[in-house]
Amino acid sequence: MFAQAARAAVDDLANSRGRSTRHLLLGLGLTGGAVLASALIARANSPTADHPKIEKAYDRLDQPAFSPPKAAFAVIWPPLFMALTLSGLRVWNAPASPARTQALTLWGTVQALNAVWMALGPHRLGGQLTAAVVSLGTSAAYAWRARQVDAPAAGMVAPYVGWIGFANVLTGELWRRNHDRPTVH
Repeated sequence: MFAQAARAAVDDLANSRGRSTRHLLLGLGLTGGAVLASALIARANSPTADHPKIEKAYDRLDQPAFSPPKAAFAVIWPPLFMALTLSGLRVWNAPASPARTQALTLWGTVQALNAVWMALGPHRLGGQLTAAVVSLGTSAAYAWRARQVDAPAAGMVAPYVGWIGFANVLTGELWRRNHDRPTVH
């Protein structure tokens, strides 16, 4: 009885009704693995005390007044990464179709762009800005395509698209204020 109730809850959350446990676990491994890889790259390039060179480089930047405190990123990113994982998993579990394939391709591209954006760091603000703009467009395209496949998946990614929009404004302002400053590579 409990196992049936648990599977029904998972099926509702993951859009996996009618899918095998193997398919569900493969999708979870792929989506969770992609988001985890992106999150680990972000973590490895974060301006924290764990990474003093990166922290100093970010601290030297002329920051706009609307920059969130560093601690905010640790609170904001985990739920966004969780929502991205679940959104991708729901699309993975949707019936096969060209729209599903396109949505999954866009979803994977969003993960790759996250990794590139974070890996570029404070010394490559122009590259970060480029990755940010492409990421926003790709995230919006994913949300649009995901809506055609599984509306709740699109809803789950909407906060991420909003955050990426804000991050674009922030990155653009960082680039505008600092692009003429010499950097150490």
